[in-house]
Amino acid sequence: MDQLNSDLLRTFLAVADAGSVTEGAARIHRSQSAASLQIRKLEDVLGQPVFERHGRGVVLSAAGERLLPVARDVTRRLDTALRDLTADDLHGALRLGIPDDQSKEVLSRIVGAFAQSHPLVDLDVTCALSTGFPAALAAGRLDLAIYEVAQPLPGLDVLRRERTCWMVSRHHDLMGRDPLPVALFDRDCWWRDAALEALRKRQRPYRIVYSSQSVAGVAAALEAGIAIGLLGETSMSPDLRQLGPREGFDAMPVSSLVLGQRPDAATPPILAMKAAIHRAFEGA
Repeated sequence: MDQLNSDLLRTFLAVADAGSVTEGAARIHRSQSAASLQIRKLEDVLGQPVFERHGRGVVLSAAGERLLPVARDVTRRLDTALRDLTADDLHGALRLGIPDDQSKEVLSRIVGAFAQSHPLVDLDVTCALSTGFPAALAAGRLDLAIYEVAQPLPGLDVLRRERTCWMVSRHHDLMGRDPLPVALFDRDCWWRDAALEALRKRQRPYRIVYSSQSVAGVAAALEAGIAIGLLGETSMSPDLRQLGPREGFDAMPVSSLVLGQRPDAATPPILAMKAAIHRAFEGA
């Protein structure tokens, strides 16, 4: 007998709230294809679609409208039950740095789940551009931090690896522009340095027309047809295409998302948070 499960409902809610399969998948740290498969499974169980295409995104169907309040109530009740059954007496303080980029949604959910399971731990969360996190860890201003690096140093926990690549809008012809318009991340980001080095090697005039501190900001500029840009592969959307060797763009570096820890710090709250973060990424 077909059954609804909470995993399908959570994917449905993420897509419904985002209005896009791609954005919804990012919120729950899934690939677009994985989220699409979850939605298809849900629709197979129900025997009818829960979304309809609308422009570049999706809107709820009649069945989706009926399912939405049920899904919210079920997941809320499950979360409450989990919190009540797993809450413990772990106490202390924890200072955590999470990057203000495409991972913010999933990491915020990790923080929320941790706070529910360990309500006596005082959390101090810094959500910002992550380039300053390694120095903050070394100086003891943070206990744990998640950030992107080109080459992980020995001892760092690697949570995820992702190849970067050049992307451009499918709907705008930018490759014939001279100089070539480029969107980059703001200063103090190794992705920016890698992009500029690759552009210099191409020996073709370019102009930086847009800068942003966030993945969402650069992706929006690309989808709008303002410029080309360097993003991680998981940022690919139906409105973007990858630029390759035929257009003069070679393979780009792999980015590693790592979990760093303050030196000589292994308090119970730190160990519990590390375990929670690892479980979340391993599950994804």
